[in-house]
Amino acid sequence: MDKRYKIAIFCWENLYGDRVGGLSNAATYLAQSLAKEHEVHFFTRGDEDFDMNGVHYHAFRPNGNNVVEYCKNLSYGLVNRFYQYDSPSFDILHFHDWHMVEALHLLQHRPTVFTYHSTEFGRNGNIHGDWWEFHEICSKEWYAGLIARRCVTVSWALKNEIIDLYKTDPAKIHVIPNGVVKEQFDVSIDQEAIKVSYGLDCHTLLITYVGRLTYQKGPDILVDAIPLIKEKHGNTHFILAGSGGMRDWLAGRTRGMPVQFPGFISDSEYVRLLHASDIVVIPSRNEPFGIVLLEAWSANRPVVVSRVGGLNENVEHGVTGLIVDTTPGGISWGVNYLLDNPHDRIRMARGGYNQVDRRFFWDSIRDQVLYVYREVTG
Repeated sequence: MDKRYKIAIFCWENLYGDRVGGLSNAATYLAQSLAKEHEVHFFTRGDEDFDMNGVHYHAFRPNGNNVVEYCKNLSYGLVNRFYQYDSPSFDILHFHDWHMVEALHLLQHRPTVFTYHSTEFGRNGNIHGDWWEFHEICSKEWYAGLIARRCVTVSWALKNEIIDLYKTDPAKIHVIPNGVVKEQFDVSIDQEAIKVSYGLDCHTLLITYVGRLTYQKGPDILVDAIPLIKEKHGNTHFILAGSGGMRDWLAGRTRGMPVQFPGFISDSEYVRLLHASDIVVIPSRNEPFGIVLLEAWSANRPVVVSRVGGLNENVEHGVTGLIVDTTPGGISWGVNYLLDNPHDRIRMARGGYNQVDRRFFWDSIRDQVLYVYREVTG
């Protein structure tokens, strides 16, 4: 019988407290899957401790004048919390993203794993620039790769990015994808009724984007593709859901177009919006993984994605979606093709739906992570 580990997970966000993006889903669901067979403690920011789905959450509320100071203070506070539960000693310490690098530094003498979910370079969408333009956070990412016993990246593209940027030893990096809880999205909902709730005719073709409204995620590329789509398909409407620094600019650029910006939406509304959608577009300039892809697949929606990162790795062109150039012309071609070919739209949606069960369920991902843990502990 395999050893029962005592595991410490360090992450600045979780599903049941402070949330920022997809990192909260990835770290929380991994912790819950591990907790089925192991003792899992999750060290995170917040105001009170709690237990949820077999995981023990331990919180600290940090402060700081900027995000770097804030995360440094969070790391110090969580290391203090860690030692309160370190008897008997933790077997594995698993850190997620740069926010926790000071904690990794203080605990580097222990068996450590560090997961890269993205890079600061990538989050800025700067594929061709110099990483030292974002040197403060990038230096933390470099240092994490240097001192962690093992590293995990969520795609081969991100592994190659880490090696190119930071010269991290390739032998210590494992590629393990993210997963999805398919049942949360695979539900029966009346598509036409949801369209009506958004003020649309039930026959309107709805093209949806969900994500941060930032340069990395490419919502402006979709916006610039709208006239090329409307030229061929006048009965289309667009919803760009999410918050971010580009929102006002995008709203101004689409004035007079059939576009809605509902802002940040709840989990339940997100599921409704996916089921209302005829096509989900992911036009990212840099995308280490792209959790929206799995969620759209789980809702049986067809996808058009950029030819970048984890999107390019995980979508089989013409089978589980369309991979296109990261340009307005590329996005419009993909959307127009699927609108012109409804049978292909249904076929590719079903192809993606079936792919989730084959590769992206959390118990399989947990087993891959446990393999890394066994390497670290010898």
